[in-house]
Amino acid sequence: QPGSAPDLHNLNCIESSCIMENAQASRPDEFPVVPDLHWSPELELGDGRMDQTHEEMVEQVARLRALPHAEQLECYRELVRHTVEHFAQEERWMIATGFNADNCHASHHETILDTMRQVETHFLQGDEEIIDRMAAALAEWLPMHASTMDAGLVQHMKNVKFDSRTETLADPSLVKPATMSGCGSVSCS
Repeated sequence: QPGSAPDLHNLNCIESSCIMENAQASRPDEFPVVPDLHWSPELELGDGRMDQTHEEMVEQVARLRALPHAEQLECYRELVRHTVEHFAQEERWMIATGFNADNCHASHHETILDTMRQVETHFLQGDEEIIDRMAAALAEWLPMHASTMDAGLVQHMKNVKFDSRTETLADPSLVKPATMSGCGSVSCS
């Protein structure tokens, strides 16, 4: 519905290709309590640059969740900026290692960013709790996304000897350009 708040019930449903079809929730008591997300070794995927970016996102979400509503907007905007850069980085890596530009991992990123942008609009229209709900949804979503799509990407990058620090391939002959349309994860069809 145009103008309605984005459904933040379960961003992880995107992992299995459903695109936020649950009923629109406008009351905070309709959302389950999501524990705070803290960086830990369990979140590491084995690629230093990706792990650093994920750790930054975890820290930003934690900072955001700790703020009162009236102070959240600028921190949220910074999280959106970081997420844009985070996703663009991964998408560069995908293209460099043989993914089609319109692969499902990149499409997933686009859906998350669209939702994040809608949240700011609804916050400015008076839904002062929507940033809290989005931050909770991201705290729940990131570990699932990282352990599936991002873990698959990391494994693929290792297989083709891609260095994420220099964004170069040790042996370009290992990659056939634009041959992969999936996300690199075993959970992707």
